[in-house]
Amino acid sequence: MATPWIPRMHLWEIDDQPWFPSFLRSYVQIGLTHAWTTHLPLLQPSSPATLVAAILRRVLGASVSQHTYIDFCAGAGGPTPFIERALNEQLSNSISSTTATSTAPRSAAVDFVLTDLHPNVESWEEASRQSEHLSYVARPVDASAAPVELMRQYGKENKDGKGIFRLFNLAFHHFDDNLARAILKNTLETSEGFGIFELQERTLSGFTTCILFGFFILLIAPFLYWWSPLRLLFIYPLPVVPFVLTFDGIISSLRTRTPDEVEALLRTCGADCDGWEIKSGRERFLWPCGYLNWVICTKKAALP
Repeated sequence: MATPWIPRMHLWEIDDQPWFPSFLRSYVQIGLTHAWTTHLPLLQPSSPATLVAAILRRVLGASVSQHTYIDFCAGAGGPTPFIERALNEQLSNSISSTTATSTAPRSAAVDFVLTDLHPNVESWEEASRQSEHLSYVARPVDASAAPVELMRQYGKENKDGKGIFRLFNLAFHHFDDNLARAILKNTLETSEGFGIFELQERTLSGFTTCILFGFFILLIAPFLYWWSPLRLLFIYPLPVVPFVLTFDGIISSLRTRTPDEVEALLRTCGADCDGWEIKSGRERFLWPCGYLNWVICTKKAALP
């Protein structure tokens, strides 16, 4: 992440408030999913979800297929089904391009699991029907106290012997410092790695991207929601959806941590982190000012 010019502020977002109508929250979450999955050829090298898959494959290297990827804050599904599809497609292509005489390691397909403290089973069921490598946990799952049976089911004790890699897609900025430390502590104690991916940052370019996204929704809504007059009502005559996306995007930017700030929480979470390695980066997903910020932390033995 670029050096922030203001300190982190843990302010509130409209979408998090209990008084915000659930049907409007659904519309906002769908808008966020489009932010992850839309690809504009002239402005984007790929969708952010595809970019996350490429980052995972590049950073984890040969160990990318040695994990089961669990999204602990899946919401309505978000980008994870698309990340699963993109990563497994990339792994499949790598296998296809490997010749019979090559000694290079081949990568197998990987599984993704959707979980949340407030499960959205209906959306997850629909998404999981589209891929044999995507599943979900219907009961509530607390990221700061992951159920032991869940960790055993998907961890190294299972028949595949794969480790757990936790995903936090556009989620980690929602946690205050105490909750973030508790989640990191539980992660270090029960997983082999984790990845934090954010589409915003505490910079002028980050704020600008959030504002542009509000206008972007106004431009593409007729093509996406032409079949739903109710959704269009809350985008044009009553522009609640673009306003909340823009307002919450700016607040999310103010709440987003730098890699150094994440590492500081990691060092003070109460778990032993000496055997872990942190990598981070910032990659443009939207010209000219949209950047995806990421932090990936793995046990050193898990890296190639």
